[in-house]
Amino acid sequence: MCLLVLMIAGCNAAPTPASTQTPSIVPPTAAPTALSATLPPRVVTPSAAPATIAPSTAADWTTYHRDNTRTSYVPNLADPQRLAVAWNTALDGAVYAEPLVVGGHLIVATEGDSIYSLDASTGKMEWRTNIGEPVSRAALECGNIDPLGITGTPVYDSATGLLFAVAEVTGPAHVLIGLDARSGQVRVRRSADPDGMEPAAHQQRAALALSQGMVYIAFGGLYGDCGNYHGWVVASRTDGSGPLLAYQVPTGREGGIWAAAGPSVDAAGRLFVSVGNGSEVTGGWDHSDSVLRLSPALKLEDGFAPNQWRQDNLTDADLGSLGPVLLPDGLIFIAGKAGTGYLLRAEALGGIGGQVQEKPVCHAYGGAAVVGSTLFVPCNEGLQQIQVGPGASFALGWRATGVHGSPVVGGRTVYSLDRNGTLHALDIETGKARATVQVGATSRFATPTLFGDRVFIGTMNGVVAVTAS
Repeated sequence: MCLLVLMIAGCNAAPTPASTQTPSIVPPTAAPTALSATLPPRVVTPSAAPATIAPSTAADWTTYHRDNTRTSYVPNLADPQRLAVAWNTALDGAVYAEPLVVGGHLIVATEGDSIYSLDASTGKMEWRTNIGEPVSRAALECGNIDPLGITGTPVYDSATGLLFAVAEVTGPAHVLIGLDARSGQVRVRRSADPDGMEPAAHQQRAALALSQGMVYIAFGGLYGDCGNYHGWVVASRTDGSGPLLAYQVPTGREGGIWAAAGPSVDAAGRLFVSVGNGSEVTGGWDHSDSVLRLSPALKLEDGFAPNQWRQDNLTDADLGSLGPVLLPDGLIFIAGKAGTGYLLRAEALGGIGGQVQEKPVCHAYGGAAVVGSTLFVPCNEGLQQIQVGPGASFALGWRATGVHGSPVVGGRTVYSLDRNGTLHALDIETGKARATVQVGATSRFATPTLFGDRVFIGTMNGVVAVTAS
């Protein structure tokens, strides 16, 4: 599927009815218990006292790129003249998910199937919960993460105080876990695999989303596009009750929803997802190579695909590599592996060829950042600034060649990683470097987290905190 160093895809079929799976719920007063034979995770009781976590505040970072529209923008942060590593904590596996900040505490998920709470100032462990045995690469037909544990960025729900994550565990199976953010104790656990899915062929790389009491989980395939995988979006109530809701992309195979940014959610709770290449190359549109809008109940409402969607499917040049970028005035930006950028209308995505503007931009992968009508797109060619407007149009701005990572913005500074493990702080207006620092090897889709004067980055062996001063 892709010529990536560290990635995947996924996809198939038509909207499916809700599954009839029965969830397993741990009452809030109960201690964690062992999972059943089909859900093998285990919990390691924290050796330290439970963290004292204040309610989530506006300064916290509780989902991928900070909010449901994935803007990743924190205003009023000071612009740094220097970056320096404050601490570096090794964990039990690589960190592909974006670190979160909840109540001032750093939450980190690993491919070792563990979730940690760390003191954001020192990196000291406050609690660790191990969900189960991650899946060995040898047990899968293809893939490029070994072992495979928690890859998609978790999400925190301030209404329940629970942190939600999906772990791939030996079986293989995908398990949705809701943890008490204060103690790491498991409060909710259930299968995240909808009826009709073949778990071994699917990977959960996309960030989770949370809206209106529902947790949303997107699936794609393993790197190498092996097996009978399809693009899925699955939803569970945050209390773990009731059946799963599910939408399956209506293609014969593939069509994965795998961009690391995951679904973007608007104020009405509607989901926007980008879909990878599907198996159809001659017949009617199978809703692959697309941007789709789903209702909160996961009913397909609208979609967009380029005129050349069949050719994109044939050559693996689809839109699934970048999460949809929600913009002011009801606009959406999307780009992908083909190098073309498209501006869409959220209320009328337009079907095949329904864009309001298109032009060559870059080969885009990951999650973008947004400040007003300016966006910053992670590209193979380098981080690309794009200015939207006036009206339904966009123009290219500066490009930071050699800086490829999914960006975040604090104050007037854009933070992004290169593929050599260097964090770059760039001037938002010019793209010129303010400061850099080496943080170590990261996954291709690593993206920073901002909190106060700290920048947190997941690495291939743990997490690094950088002071921006």
